[in-house]
Amino acid sequence: MPESKRLFFALDLPDETRQDIVRWRADHLAQDAGRPVAGANLHLTLAFLGEVSAEKQKALEAMAGRITQPGFTLRLDDAGQWLRSRVVWLGCRQSPRGLIQLADMLRAQASRSGCYQSPTPFHPHITLLRDTPHTVALPPPGFSWTVPVKAFVLYESHFTAGRLRYAPLNRWTLKT
Repeated sequence: MPESKRLFFALDLPDETRQDIVRWRADHLAQDAGRPVAGANLHLTLAFLGEVSAEKQKALEAMAGRITQPGFTLRLDDAGQWLRSRVVWLGCRQSPRGLIQLADMLRAQASRSGCYQSPTPFHPHITLLRDTPHTVALPPPGFSWTVPVKAFVLYESHFTAGRLRYAPLNRWTLKT
């Protein structure tokens, strides 16, 4: 049986923004609110691909390389909680059109390539906490990070030694 990898397309965050978000999370969310996502793993998923064969990965990378969309600015200024999935997230009150277009292209191509795509609408977010045991008191509005998006990344998800890690496999620059 050919080896497959667990893959997803995502936007990464500048290191400084990740560090700011981790500090903000520690200052504004209760310590018992859930399991914090490691700072190095903070990202915004564009398209989850699931288990992907090497052949399918090559086809998806070729497709990603043909995207000619311009870059855009992401404003992270919203937070919420999904009780059913037990997640606290950070997101955008107003998603930029470029973000929606990029996610739609990647999700459609992944679906055509036979990769599972969630039937739920795309809700751009960065997962901050997992396994939230109860309703979490969210910080009041007024926080905001502005992130210029100039590229997107194909990541592989590894679970080793009891830790989840994301390794970048390929990166594509958006037009300037």
